[in-house]
Amino acid sequence: MKLVKLAILLFSISISAQSTWQPAPNIYSNPNGQRFDDVFFLNENVGWAANGFYAAVYKTTDGGLNWTEQLNETDIPGNYYFRNIEFLNEDIGFIGTLNGTVFKTIDGGVNWTEVTNISPNPNAICGLNTVGTSTVYGCGAYFNPAHIIKSTDSGNTWTFTDMTNHANALVEILFLDELTGFAAGRDSNGGIILKTTDGGLTWTEIYNTNVSGEYVWKLQTLPGNDAVMFGAVSSVAPNNGKLIKSVDGGVNWLDFESVETEIQAVGFITENHGWMGGHTTGFQETLDGGLTWNDLNVGNNLNRIFIINATTAYAAGTTVYKYTDDTLGVEDFSHGKYQHLDIKLFENPVDTYLEFSINFESNDNILIELYDINGKFIKQLSRDIITQMTLKDYRFNVSDLASGGYFIDFHNNSGRSSLKFIKK
Repeated sequence: MKLVKLAILLFSISISAQSTWQPAPNIYSNPNGQRFDDVFFLNENVGWAANGFYAAVYKTTDGGLNWTEQLNETDIPGNYYFRNIEFLNEDIGFIGTLNGTVFKTIDGGVNWTEVTNISPNPNAICGLNTVGTSTVYGCGAYFNPAHIIKSTDSGNTWTFTDMTNHANALVEILFLDELTGFAAGRDSNGGIILKTTDGGLTWTEIYNTNVSGEYVWKLQTLPGNDAVMFGAVSSVAPNNGKLIKSVDGGVNWLDFESVETEIQAVGFITENHGWMGGHTTGFQETLDGGLTWNDLNVGNNLNRIFIINATTAYAAGTTVYKYTDDTLGVEDFSHGKYQHLDIKLFENPVDTYLEFSINFESNDNILIELYDINGKFIKQLSRDIITQMTLKDYRFNVSDLASGGYFIDFHNNSGRSSLKFIKK
């Protein structure tokens, strides 16, 4: 009887101590559905978070219980969007922006300076990855042209590689060591993953979704087993995004449909237990490797899941979230769906001209693309660089389109969405 009682007690303790996703305390929670684009931790206690549209950096030294703002948009000239943040050690770190600028710190984030010796200067950095003691890789961007930057001396000097022969866009870079790594994004055929074994001198395509317009947005290797890899596929309306998975280091891939179109974040703690999320959802959990998904009703607008170990992880979304068995006691206000652009369609149905306006709240980059009713890519209508806050009108001749339904896909710094229109 005593053994039975002890077993019940131990079972109860294990249930009560189960980790859950919760908003982190004492850190900014974005209004208007805007998001933290990245979070990075050196260990369980020391980490940083990069707030995208509001261009701010926060640091924690106690596992996300308290955060100190180290940098915000009033500290630096210009109007920046912070896409990612990575550190080599407790002192040296980097911020990649969508505005053609990389920042570096050598004092743990207290002070940041612009990196000015990358030639040619990258138009944007969508992915950063530090590896070893002194090597840094970066890639960009979700818009063309695709490129990779690299430093082997802690960011003192850099090389630039034009990747337009391999990809139209690159948004993620992940290295296992200084020589072997992966880059992900898209080409004209679909979402892609590239691999190098010589530190980026040569690249080979190892995966393609073969759905034009899709991106492989994020990559993850399972902690302790680099042969098990996961990827998040961001798709186009009306299709859902996907989880892709390899158990042989990227030689073969399986794909599993997810629950929304703009899937971006992915993170797994075992081969079967993990989460995904994107612009319109919070944490979607799977316990069977992606066959089925359960909405946890926590979080929104997720872009990064950073795994520490089997019981601790962090994520970047409308705020910063922590996967922990502690009770953080913070109410989650981040469930509202965010329409990332204020778009007004002048006429629908459309006859000869497709006309609309976009209200840009700051400088921006935007891709405007046309898809048929089944999500098949037709053509890019515009790749536009916005240099200031503005209300801008667009007009495209669509007289060559057959009658029926179509989607216009809008992809800017803050997100991706689609509008449906009818061609007469």
